[in-house]
Amino acid sequence: MKKQQKSPDTGDKRDRASPIKTPSRQENLLFPIVGIGASAGGLEALEQFLRHTPVDSGMAFVIVQHLDPTHKGIMPELLQRVTLMEVFQVKDRMRVKQNCVYVIPPNKDMSILHGLLHLFEPVAPRGLRLPIDFFLRSLAEDRLDRSIGVILSGMGSDGTIGLRAIKEKAGVALVQEPASAKFDSMPRSAIEAGLADLIAPAEHLPEKIIGYLRHSHAISKTELAYEQKDQSALEKILILLRAKTGQDFSLYKKNTVYRRIERRMSIHQIDKITSYVRYLQENPQEVELLFKELLIGVTSFFRDPEAWEHLQKEVISELLSKRPSGGILRAWSAGCSTGEEAYSLAIAFKEQLEKQRPKEGFTLQIFATDLDSDAIDRARLGIYPANIASDVSPERLRRFFVKEDDRYKVGKEIREMVTFATQNIIMDPPFTKLDILICRNLMIYLTPELQRKLMPLFHYSLNPGGVLFLGSAEAIGSFTSLYTPLNVKSRLFRRHETHTPLEPIAFPPSFIPPISGGTKELLMMKPAVNLQSLADQLLLQHFSPPAVLVNDKGDILYINGRTGKYLEPAAGKANWSIFSMARDGLRFDLGSAFQKAIRRKETVAVKGLKVTTNSGVQTVDITVEPIDEPEALRGMVMIVFTDVATPPEKRATGRSTPPPVHSPKLLGLEEELKQCREDLQTTREEMQSSQEELKSSNEELQSTNEELQSTNEELTTSREEMQSLNEELQTVNAEQMSKMDDLARTNNDMRNLLNSTEIVTVFLDNELHIRRFTPGADKLFKLRQGDVGRPLDEIVTDLVYPDLTGTARDVLRTLAFSEKQIAATDGRWFSVRIMPYRTIDDIIGGVVITFANITTFKRSEAELQEENARLRKQAEG
Repeated sequence: MKKQQKSPDTGDKRDRASPIKTPSRQENLLFPIVGIGASAGGLEALEQFLRHTPVDSGMAFVIVQHLDPTHKGIMPELLQRVTLMEVFQVKDRMRVKQNCVYVIPPNKDMSILHGLLHLFEPVAPRGLRLPIDFFLRSLAEDRLDRSIGVILSGMGSDGTIGLRAIKEKAGVALVQEPASAKFDSMPRSAIEAGLADLIAPAEHLPEKIIGYLRHSHAISKTELAYEQKDQSALEKILILLRAKTGQDFSLYKKNTVYRRIERRMSIHQIDKITSYVRYLQENPQEVELLFKELLIGVTSFFRDPEAWEHLQKEVISELLSKRPSGGILRAWSAGCSTGEEAYSLAIAFKEQLEKQRPKEGFTLQIFATDLDSDAIDRARLGIYPANIASDVSPERLRRFFVKEDDRYKVGKEIREMVTFATQNIIMDPPFTKLDILICRNLMIYLTPELQRKLMPLFHYSLNPGGVLFLGSAEAIGSFTSLYTPLNVKSRLFRRHETHTPLEPIAFPPSFIPPISGGTKELLMMKPAVNLQSLADQLLLQHFSPPAVLVNDKGDILYINGRTGKYLEPAAGKANWSIFSMARDGLRFDLGSAFQKAIRRKETVAVKGLKVTTNSGVQTVDITVEPIDEPEALRGMVMIVFTDVATPPEKRATGRSTPPPVHSPKLLGLEEELKQCREDLQTTREEMQSSQEELKSSNEELQSTNEELQSTNEELTTSREEMQSLNEELQTVNAEQMSKMDDLARTNNDMRNLLNSTEIVTVFLDNELHIRRFTPGADKLFKLRQGDVGRPLDEIVTDLVYPDLTGTARDVLRTLAFSEKQIAATDGRWFSVRIMPYRTIDDIIGGVVITFANITTFKRSEAELQEENARLRKQAEG
C-alpha cells in the first residue's frame, strides 16, 4: 500500500500560479461528495470505512472530526495507511476531486462552495463547536441530491442538523450501527431524529453507498419523463399510502412525489416502479417510511434569521402597539414539524413584549399543527439536541431553555404559549381570527391548483391587518388584491381588505374532488372552469362568424369577433341584455327566435334580416343554438351573426303600365296594410311593455334571490367558523389529554417511588402549611386528608422535636438543608431531613421534610456501646 502522502498542491501547481477557476454548476454536479462526521472512537470507524472503499468509486470523501485544537493533525498519515486513495489535509480553497480523501485540519471550521473547500476560524468557544453540522449543511446546498452524509462513532449530537439539511435536498443519510460504535451518542441522535436512511456497521457503509448510487443512476437513465412514466403504478402507490395512513398525497407536486419514491427505490436497489409497488404491498413498514419521506419534516430554530428579525421588529412590534393592555394575540404555525418554528415565534414575541410593553399582561396563543403525529409528539416534549446552539444564541438558550444532560428543554413559560395538534391542512378546517399565520416551505410541495385555494383560505383565517409569513421560496402569486407586501425578501404579507367581489372560498375537504360512480381510481385535481377557453374551443369547432354567448335570460357572458354592426349599448343604465343591445331590424326577430330555441331545445335560424349600419343596409342571417355540451356551458345559448350579400334592386327592362293612381282596390289594400302595420306596432309596443314589466319583476326576484343567497353565505360562513372553533377546541382538548396522561404517569411514578423508599415525606408551602404527605405520615403526626392546608405547628406529633417549625423557617431563610436524629415518644428514632422545595424554574416553593426510621440503627448503636462498656470494664478489672 502507498504510504507517501501526496502534497495537496502537487496536482494543482498551475492553479496556484494563476487564480483558481471556479467550476461551472454542471461540472460541479458530475460526481457525489460524501461528508463523514466522527468524534470519539472515530479513528477505528474511519479506518474500517476506508479499508472497504474501492479506490475507483468515483466519489470524493471529506472527513470532519472533532480534533484537539492544540495538537498537530496526523489524521491524514494514519488514514493513508489503510487506503490507496490519496489523503489530503485540507487547505483553504482546495478543489475536491474524485477518488480522494480530504481531512479537516485542527481548530478550523470547513465549508464547500462549487466544489472548493473553504476554511474558517471557529467562532464558537471550544466545547460548543459543531463542525460536522456546519460542513454537512454547506454540502447539502452545494451538491443537492448528490450529497451524502455519514455519521460514525462519536459523543454528543453533532451531525444531526447536517443530515436533516441533506435529507431536505433529497440526498441520502447513512449512520453507523450504534452497537458497533465505541461511542454511540452521535449515531443514536441521528437515528432517534428519524434521519437515517441506512444503518450498518462502518465496514458495510461503502457498499451501501455504491449500491444506492448505482441504482439511482440506473433509474435516472432508464426512466422516461414524468408524463410518460407508469402513471398507474404511481397512483397505486398513492392508494397504498392513503389506505395505510389515511392521507391523500395526490395534491402534492407529482415530480416531488416521484423524486422521493425514486430515492426509496435507490435505497432498496429497486429498478422499476412496478416492482416497488409490489415491495410496498409485501412490506407495510416501507409504506410508513415512504410516508415520513414525503412529509419532508425539515425545520430549525429561527430559520432565515433576517426574516425572523423583520417579523419581530416590524410585525410583532406593530401588533403590540395597536392592542390594548391585556390583549390576546393568536397565531397559527401550519406544518410546524417538530415545533422549532412555533417555539421561535413564542420566543420572538416574549422578547419584543419585554422590550416594548413589559408590565402589561399580553398573551400569545399559538396553534401549531402538522400531518406527522410522531413529529407533533416530539414537539410537545420540547426537548432538542445540544446542537441547536448553532441556531439559537447563548442568551436565548440561557433565558428560554433548561439544560438537561446533553439536551435542551424548552422552558415552561414558552411551552405554555403553544398548543400542538395533528392536522391535515388539506382536509381539516382552518384556525380563524389570527394575527399571524406562518406557513413556511410547505406550499412549495403542493400543486399550483391547491396553492390557489389555500391563499384565499389564509386570507379568510386572518384578522384585518393580520400577517402571513411564507418561506423563502414561496410567494402570493396572483393574489395581490388579497395581500399587501410588508417585506418581499422576508416573505411577509399583510391581509388586504379588498372591495372586489371574490369567488366563494373553498374550504377543506372540498379541495379534493369527489370520486364519482364509486370508482376507486385516484382523481387528480381539475383546473377551475374557464368560460372563455371553453367558448373559444366551441367556436373554433363549429363557427367562425361573430357570435355571443348568453345565458337563458339573454344576458351576454362572452363576445367573439366584431359584433358592432349588430349590437350597440343601450342608452341609460348599463345593460348587458342582448335584446336591449340588438340594433333595429334584429331586435324583434332575435327575441322570437331566442324564445323558440329555448322552448324547443333546438337550433333556430332566421334569414334575410336587414339592419341599418353606418355604411348602409346589411342583410344578416342569425342562428340561435342552445348548448348541451360541454357540461360547463350547458343551459347557455350561442347566437351567431352571418352577413349575407344584399341583392341589388331589379330595374325594369320593358314598359309596364303603372296601376291607376286612384284605383279603389289599390287604395283599400293600402289602407288594410297601413292598419296591419299600426296593429303590429301596437302589439310590439304592448309586448315590449310586458317584457319591461316581466323584466322588472325578474329583477325583483333576482334581488330577493341575492338576499337569500347572501343569507345562505352568512350561514355557511357561520358554519365554517363553528367548524374552526370546534377544531380549536379539539386541538386544546388533545393537548390537555396529553398533559393529563403525562401528569398521571408522573403521579404514578412519584407514588411508587415514595412508597418503595418507605421514607415518610411531608411537603410544606412557604407559610409552612401542609401541602401533601405520603403514606406513613399519620404514624408520626395525627394527620388526615382534611388537614391539607393547616399549619404544621397545629398538628400533634409523636416526635420529641419542639423546634421543628423553627428549623423549617431557618431552612427557608438560608436555603441550607438541616438533618437531625430525633426520638419519638414511643422509643422510635428518625432521621429528620429538611430541604428547600425547588420548582423546575428554580423557584423556592416551600420545604420538604423526610423522616427515615433509624430505630434499628440506634438500637444497634446502643448495644454496641453497651458491649464496648462491658469490654472496657473487663479490661480494667
